[in-house]
Amino acid sequence: MAKKSKDIFEQGHRSGRITWLRAAVLGANDGILSIASLVVGVAAANIDRQEVLIAGIAGMVAGAMSLAAGQYVAASSQADTEAADIEIERLQLETDHQQELVELAAIYVQRGLDAQLAQKVARQLHAHDALGAHARDELGISEVVIARPLLAAVTSAVAFALGAILPLATIALAPELHLVLVVALTSLFFLALLGGIAAYVGGASIVRGCLRLTLWGGAAMTVTAGVGRLFVL
Repeated sequence: MAKKSKDIFEQGHRSGRITWLRAAVLGANDGILSIASLVVGVAAANIDRQEVLIAGIAGMVAGAMSLAAGQYVAASSQADTEAADIEIERLQLETDHQQELVELAAIYVQRGLDAQLAQKVARQLHAHDALGAHARDELGISEVVIARPLLAAVTSAVAFALGAILPLATIALAPELHLVLVVALTSLFFLALLGGIAAYVGGASIVRGCLRLTLWGGAAMTVTAGVGRLFVL
């Protein structure tokens, strides 16, 4: 019975999805928007379909690798900072355990516990896992938000490639005469769909999620199409 209750509790919360969901949404959004904007800008310069497709494929490969590298470096920097902070906290616990206990109790008082209960909770947590308690409650580092560089890099790269495939497939199938318009409209639809799915998985407003990506996507493609038209004036 206890295990069943725990499973229900865990299934009802979405914060555990933050690490991969953020990387996946960022990657897919980047893939759709970057490649759609790129090909719309190139196609607007009256370049033929084959050259537009080549530019799109090159952009997909470069973008996926660049995003993976960027996510890995950023997440690694975060992980290094977290590890350094935890090491500092570990040393402080070794050199002045009592002062750290006082600090932890003060944190719980600030969160609404009375002083006596806060001290009792702090002592019990210190006895169980002092470093874990300080990492979580003093530094704000927990398993939910801890940096995972490899997961972030792989998730972003794969999501970028999958997102980029959508406008590339549209380029291959759309009539060449209306290539820019078809790519722009289908990409906006893909962005709206992605925003809705991401909002649903994250438990947010689906309408807001759709609008957020669609508006930014429309703005980006409008600007790049304008840049492309400059080369045929």
